[in-house]
Amino acid sequence: MFPSIVEFKPYIVTGLALGGVYALSGVGIVVLYRATGVLNLAFGAIGAMGALISWSLVNHTSFPDWASYLVCVLFGGVVTFAYGLVFGPPLARRDPLVKAVGTLGFALILLGLMSYFWPPIGRTMLLPTSEQAYSYHLGFAGIDVTLTQIIGLAFGVVVTLLVSGFLRFTLLGTAMRALADDREITSTLGVPVRRVEAVAWLGSGLIAGAAGLLLSDLVGLDAVNLTFLIISSLAAALIARLRSLVVTLFAGLAVGLCTALLTPIIAWPSETNYQFSLSSYRGGAPFVIAIVTLLFLARRRVVSVGRTDE
Repeated sequence: MFPSIVEFKPYIVTGLALGGVYALSGVGIVVLYRATGVLNLAFGAIGAMGALISWSLVNHTSFPDWASYLVCVLFGGVVTFAYGLVFGPPLARRDPLVKAVGTLGFALILLGLMSYFWPPIGRTMLLPTSEQAYSYHLGFAGIDVTLTQIIGLAFGVVVTLLVSGFLRFTLLGTAMRALADDREITSTLGVPVRRVEAVAWLGSGLIAGAAGLLLSDLVGLDAVNLTFLIISSLAAALIARLRSLVVTLFAGLAVGLCTALLTPIIAWPSETNYQFSLSSYRGGAPFVIAIVTLLFLARRRVVSVGRTDE
């Protein structure tokens, strides 16, 4: 039977929190793609490995917790920057597909390293912010929200706005947008292309580390799951056609909500008394949303071109 709205309430909170992190990851993907033409499929694996390193520091060393969490973010920035420094120049003039396959190979290497050093056993990453919960009454029912969930949503919104402002109002951001439009012309105008790309790689990596840290708390510390959560972030970026950061934000929130709201729909009775679980299909929701949106946008464009021709 279909759940009531009261049963949906915790999943709305979860969906918004995850959506904020998906949007955050999507922004990192879009910024890097616009500056370098690279669709980084290793984004999730980088965040996952950073989270596992942070977990090891918290549980097996006397390293301060806050410093361990910072290591996760810095790991993402350093590893992504190093990949861009080594493989960025030779791949700069290759097809986008070749660039994406290169990052996919990097993701598989990281996944193999994680499987070797951190065998797949039960691990949990509980950030201190998850111990702080707040209750809100919205008329029909109360909602409990952790500080981590609030940070997940707020961080996605704030980073999207800050990066949008950076790209629009700073010289470096203008150079990044120019690279996205025409790399060759931008280079002939004296823009330090390598330096601009290095900043894009570093910034995208820092976002990957932050997203991995938040997701390790929100969805669990599992290397494979965190690696393939790139699907949800990639769907948000594709809905925005790898261009608009604001659209990426709203797309990420939509993907997070739709995925979470499918969870409580455990069974649906039919005329033959056969029951099936919609929650089993929530993993495919991001790409379904992306495909439907892209088809809708393509249809609108065809209709618009047809009217112009008339």
